[in-house]
Amino acid sequence: MLRHDTVRGTDLLVLPERVVVLQGHAGRIVRLCDGTRTVRGIVDELAGRHPDAPVATEVPAFLDRLHQEGWLT
Repeated sequence: MLRHDTVRGTDLLVLPERVVVLQGHAGRIVRLCDGTRTVRGIVDELAGRHPDAPVATEVPAFLDRLHQEGWLT
């Protein structure tokens, strides 16, 4: 479950046995994982919003890491 911590001013990924503090734009990326978008769709959307950012390489790697950790299915 994704939550925003207003005290810390950051997004949190709340899991059954732990809480992961998401830094930078990670929370924005996770919010796009709504079950309707593919990784390519998320990359395309973020590339449109942030044309100078390296989303094509960094976002798939980030999402793959979340998946490997079991935090994203």
